[in-house]
Amino acid sequence: MKPTTPSSLTAAPEMIVVRYGELGLKGKNRRQFEDVLVRNIKAAAHRFTGVKVHRKRGRLFVMAEDRLLDLARRLQDVPGIKSVSPAWGARNTIESIGEVAEQVVHDALQSLPAGEERTFRVRTTRAHKGFPLRSIDVDRAIADRVLPDTTGLRVAMRDADLELGIDIRRSRTYLFLQRMPGPGGLPVGTLGRVMCLLSGGIDSPVAAYMAMKRGARVYYVTFHSYPYIGEASKKKVVDLVRHLARFQPSSRLYVIPFTEIQTAIRDNAPEAYRTVLYRRFMQRIATRLGKRNKCKALLTGECLAQVASQTIENITCIEAAADLPVLRPLITFDKEETILVARRIGTMDISSQPEPDCCTVFMPDKPIIHGHVADCETAEEALDCAGLVQRALEGFERYDIESDV
Repeated sequence: MKPTTPSSLTAAPEMIVVRYGELGLKGKNRRQFEDVLVRNIKAAAHRFTGVKVHRKRGRLFVMAEDRLLDLARRLQDVPGIKSVSPAWGARNTIESIGEVAEQVVHDALQSLPAGEERTFRVRTTRAHKGFPLRSIDVDRAIADRVLPDTTGLRVAMRDADLELGIDIRRSRTYLFLQRMPGPGGLPVGTLGRVMCLLSGGIDSPVAAYMAMKRGARVYYVTFHSYPYIGEASKKKVVDLVRHLARFQPSSRLYVIPFTEIQTAIRDNAPEAYRTVLYRRFMQRIATRLGKRNKCKALLTGECLAQVASQTIENITCIEAAADLPVLRPLITFDKEETILVARRIGTMDISSQPEPDCCTVFMPDKPIIHGHVADCETAEEALDCAGLVQRALEGFERYDIESDV
């Protein structure tokens, strides 16, 4: 990285410091997790020019030709990243650190409304233990240098308006004013692939996000019952996947025609079991697509006892039709907990659009609450299960979707 001299400093930072959390605990496998994170950073930054990623002892440093602040905001969506900081570099001397600190603080104050007193503190971390001053001594030295020449600025050890971070490393020192939080967790792709059964509701997009935070690459399948469900419902799901694509390098959605299956169940199966049987067919189809895409598990937004099909007995009936493990990140969430995450990740407004999903078609007046697997299997004897699944799979639509940012 090119050294910074005080004369070359401007208000614009010159790099982004990327911190990761949990993957730093991976021991001998950490390098593999880092490799995936670097690839995901580059994929997220594909709209930016001249992006380069450097590694230095537990940190990643991202460079770009321009729009560095926009890039920092973009990296806040990348799972595996704990926080990012637009930063400036200095040589490993207290004189060089002080010169850069003066300019950084001066530029920051110039961008704020005049006439108001601001509070200030310095917080130093010293990964390079060979540096001649302790962290607290660096804090004092830099504060002593910045404060006398700056009007309207006073020290506050807590909740300061302006906090200058100083990270002293073996070859360079990095200065920054912000720690912008990332999702944390693990890089997408380190756990493998999962197939998410995605409706247009609130829960399943949140489940997909939470799986990505744990390192899963998420593929999607949704079910569409034309003409009972219109094109607007399909567009809503596509919009959800496009939004969720900001959290992983790319996304694939399968849209499965489901009308024939629902009509067959309506005409030949017990009414109370309709929704449970719908979902059993969804599990079969998702399993087939999952195996085709080398997925290790299915993923749903199910939450215990939230609706009639999500009692323990009915969940057991539904899962029995799958031939892959089923992951349920939201299984014990209150609805309000799910809504909080949906608002934070930006899916809530899309999910709230009043478009029905296919499970509303031919809904029973009195759905079964405590179903039995044997009763489901008996009902399905009247159905051409293999043929219905095969024809649904032959009629799929596939969308490969990029992020909208």
